[in-house]
Amino acid sequence: MDDIVKAALKKWPNVPACHGWLALDARGDWYMRDDRIQAAGPFPEVKGSRITHDKLKDFIHRNYAADEQGAWFFQNGPQRVYVELEAAPYVWRLQADPSGPVVIWAHTGTPAHFESAVLDEHGRLFLHTDLGFGVVHSLDMEAAAQAVETGLWPLQELRFAELPGRFGYRLSPQRDLAPG
Repeated sequence: MDDIVKAALKKWPNVPACHGWLALDARGDWYMRDDRIQAAGPFPEVKGSRITHDKLKDFIHRNYAADEQGAWFFQNGPQRVYVELEAAPYVWRLQADPSGPVVIWAHTGTPAHFESAVLDEHGRLFLHTDLGFGVVHSLDMEAAAQAVETGLWPLQELRFAELPGRFGYRLSPQRDLAPG
């Protein structure tokens, strides 16, 4: 976490959290979701405005974490901005390496090491790594397929609805708070 963010948390410790305004899709893209977009429908059915500013994305990546209940957030100064997830907390990018295992890194740029692989009923590949749980980016399925076919990544099949509970994350902290 950035030092400026830590300082803001100390200075203003009781700023209310924000829900529904930030989302991460299955390709690692961030979306802003203002009141109008939120009223138009849930994420990912209605995505919002894609964040393209590189310095803003870098700031989000450096200050991206999870709380004790598995809800992911971006710590924006003193305010915690909870994230709506399309598939998982991380989106894995892969690079085949002929001299060793497939190189894995998160959409945040952080490197990771393979622990296990999961295939859901929609044919999406998820990896559990030392960093956490995430979905493989659709553009990197060739490298993933090679790792699966050569036996480096044995697959477990699970239904998508089981993944958040099994791997300790929440897709929608906002909807989890809704009365009902």
